[in-house]
Parts: sequence; structure tokens; C-alpha cells
Amino acid sequence: MAAQQCVFHLELPTTTRYKSAAVFAHNQPIITSMDTQNKILIVDDDRDIRQLLADYLNTNGYATLIAADGHGMWATLDQHQPDLIVLDLNLPGDDGLTLCRNLRAKSSLPIIMLTARSEPLDRILGLEMGADDYLPKPFEPRELLARIRSVMRRTTLTQGLSNGEHQQKFKFANWTLDLTARHLVDQDGVVTALSGAEFRMLMIFLEQPNRVLTRDQLLNIIHGRDADPFDRSIDIQISRLRQKLKEDARTPQIIKTVRNGGYVLAVAVTKEKME
Repeated sequence: MAAQQCVFHLELPTTTRYKSAAVFAHNQPIITSMDTQNKILIVDDDRDIRQLLADYLNTNGYATLIAADGHGMWATLDQHQPDLIVLDLNLPGDDGLTLCRNLRAKSSLPIIMLTARSEPLDRILGLEMGADDYLPKPFEPRELLARIRSVMRRTTLTQGLSNGEHQQKFKFANWTLDLTARHLVDQDGVVTALSGAEFRMLMIFLEQPNRVLTRDQLLNIIHGRDADPFDRSIDIQISRLRQKLKEDARTPQIIKTVRNGGYVLAVAVTKEKME
């Protein structure tokens, strides 16, 4: 197999299922000490892609696990605790969207969705199912590496807020955000689970109440990248968060939309030490 490009790229008719026989260039590895031994689970039914991604990530300081489908993913999760999952959308049996939804119901484990289809709707659905980020094919392996580092860095930062002397809980409106369990509790004690992306998004607003945050700012903070004119990931995550907060989509009172500005948390916030 020739190794002349480092892009997942294969032109196929739109009616053909997109699976790339991708190859990588012989680039110098990018290795940083902070990545060492972090475990990445790669779920893709294309054997070449699984192995090439595993080799590339291993070269760049990660430990990798691989699975070809949902059955293999669940079997791997029963035996290992990865730090992040790279999950392909097109899988035999349960597809990536179904697996993402089912996984999100049980865990806040970070998920990056690989969307081989060209339609933006597939990327939107991935985010609505709880994925932390997505990467459309074809893609540069270096970009996937950057996305992995960005998601894991932000996950580590938010997890750090619930450790040691920094343990706190946030109270706002009729809600309490439990930083240790990483979930919401309403005034009746009912618990609402949050995905990793939803938790990080809410933390950003709670740390900066009554401050208007633009989509560009939020995208940069959450995903570590500049906004794309067609990138709706922030809007989708805001919508999901509003649903969790039981907001009226037409007249939200907690996270409000500022016309031509962005979003703002429009309620008072108090911080308290965890008991």
C-alpha cells in the first residue's frame, strides 16, 4: 500500500457507503509527555483505518484499543477504561449514533465521532446524541490528534474542579450542579445526567454569569478551534443543555440568546463548598 498522503480521502458516489483505504505520510511523530498512557478506543469496521489510526496514535504517545463494531466496543469497555472513544458513524449492526446515545446514557466518557457522510445533518445528529466533537472524512490524522488533545485537556480541567480544596457546587435558578458527580440536581432532588460536553459548557457559563459569550469564543473554549460558518456544534450543545434545564425553547430564561451577540447565563450564581 502506497503511503503518499496523510488524508483519509476516497471519492465515491453518494450512494456508495464511504469507507476509506486510508494511508499516512511518513511525518515526524508529535510526542508530548502529557499524552503518555492515555487510552484511546478506536471503533471502526475498516481494519486498515483501525490499524493505521492505532499506529499513528501509538507513535504519538497514546495507548490504543480497537474494536470493529458495537459488540466489540462493549466487550472492550467491560475490560478496560479508555479515556476517550473515536467512534465511526457507519458501523454494522448498531451504528455510531445508536452506540453514542446508549453510551451517553451510562457514561460521560468523551466521544469524538467520525462522520464519513457529507451531509451536515449526520454531524448534527452525532452532537445531539452526546458526542463531544466530530471530524468529517476525509481528514488529516494530525487534526484528529489535535481534537483528541483538545477534548482530553478540557475534560481534565473540568475534572480538576471537583478535586481537593477546589470542590464546590454551583447553585443557580432552581438547580444545583454537583461537581463531584458531574450532574444536575433540581429543587426536588431529581438528578439529571450531563454529557462531558454539556458539563463543560455549563461550567463556562457558571464561571461567567451575565457575560455575553459569542459562538466563536465558546467554540474555541470547548473545542479549541475557530468557528466554521457552517459549524452548528455550539448551537446544538446549547439546545441540549436547555433541554436538560427544562427551558422553554422559545423563551429561555436561564441561558438566553443575545441577538448578533451570542449567549448569556442570565441568572444569579452562588458557589458553595461541597459537604
